[in-house]
Amino acid sequence: MNGFAEDPGSTPRPGRTPGDLLHLVRSGRATTRGALQQATGLSRATVGQRLDRLFRAGWLREGAGGPVDSPLGGRPALRLEFDDAHAVVLAADLETRHARTALLTLGGEIVAEQAAPVSVEDGPDAVLGELGARFGELLRTAGRPAGSVCGIGLAVPGPVDSGTGRVVQPPIMPGWDGYDIRGRLRDAFAERTGAATEVPVLVDNDANLMAYGEQRAHYPHCRAFALVKVSTGIGSGIVVDGDVYRGVDGGAGDIGHIRVPEGADALCPCGSYGCLAAVAGGRAVARRLTEAGVPAASGSDVRALLTAGHPLAVGFAREAGRHVGEVLATVVTLLNPGVLMIAGDLAGTPFLTGVRELLYQRALPRSTAHLEVVTARLGGRAALIGAGTLVVEHLYAPDRVEERLAALGV
Repeated sequence: MNGFAEDPGSTPRPGRTPGDLLHLVRSGRATTRGALQQATGLSRATVGQRLDRLFRAGWLREGAGGPVDSPLGGRPALRLEFDDAHAVVLAADLETRHARTALLTLGGEIVAEQAAPVSVEDGPDAVLGELGARFGELLRTAGRPAGSVCGIGLAVPGPVDSGTGRVVQPPIMPGWDGYDIRGRLRDAFAERTGAATEVPVLVDNDANLMAYGEQRAHYPHCRAFALVKVSTGIGSGIVVDGDVYRGVDGGAGDIGHIRVPEGADALCPCGSYGCLAAVAGGRAVARRLTEAGVPAASGSDVRALLTAGHPLAVGFAREAGRHVGEVLATVVTLLNPGVLMIAGDLAGTPFLTGVRELLYQRALPRSTAHLEVVTARLGGRAALIGAGTLVVEHLYAPDRVEERLAALGV
């Protein structure tokens, strides 16, 4: 939902709640009181009353206006701005063997961050407890009180039901299926910081949040954006018209479990044979390297070998890219994205070369005529920034603003 209501038989106008006014300001569509009156059809007094609530909540501020575009001159109108300093967001990007945590402003700037080993195989109770402790450390490092946190975002390496925030049959997260991640992380944060237990927690797939962060930061005008993450496993995130596309129950983009003919004898952690991840994921490449006498256990080990220019790793990564490129030819034909981004541990020149070889060979020219195939720009921070952005967009969406203002007593 975009928060706009239409009046039958008239030119559509934006909605008229405080949340709709805030949305107009945040989106840049109306940034003065006069512009809000014109956009909504509300009177000056009504606009003033509704803005007053947003000011009292600390969500808006007024800044110097631009030059006056009138031959009569006059004072410039004060510019309305979203005050992104009134609260902060916590975010975590959980991988199979390590996790990144960060404290972000509401504008997406990372204030403090850390990365340390953690194993998803230790189970959700222990891992989420550890994340709660790291959040407490970040707040102490940044000198921010727990009460300044308006929400928490978490990226996980598995399919997520966005309605419940629970992972659904995750192949590489044993013991996490159906677990109450939101509740445990909320409690762990409260235990470590003394924060109120009602802090909102949002959970999504890591590839989804990487795609969201990259698209919002660097390709905001791309209407169809796809990101493929190739690390220990393979997943993808899709952003259409500015929103993450998740499918019916969060399973969209799980291309790592598409069957490929070359993988008939390759057993995937999901229990099936022939999955793309079992043939071309970081774990699969690591296994091939180990069998060839070059020890490697995961996508991060493969990345280190690729950085060092190891010839066997380079060859295997390019071959893996060809397998992924063959699947992506179908994805591109179906989705017709403007940008296809390759990210993750294997996202270097050898892998990208392999992807391009098969993609352009197999996809219809019409599907690739306006396609950019690129590598990640936010690096290891993409999922953190995506998670922070998701929290902000959720909390300040027009249909949630009224409820939050009422809870604040304004």
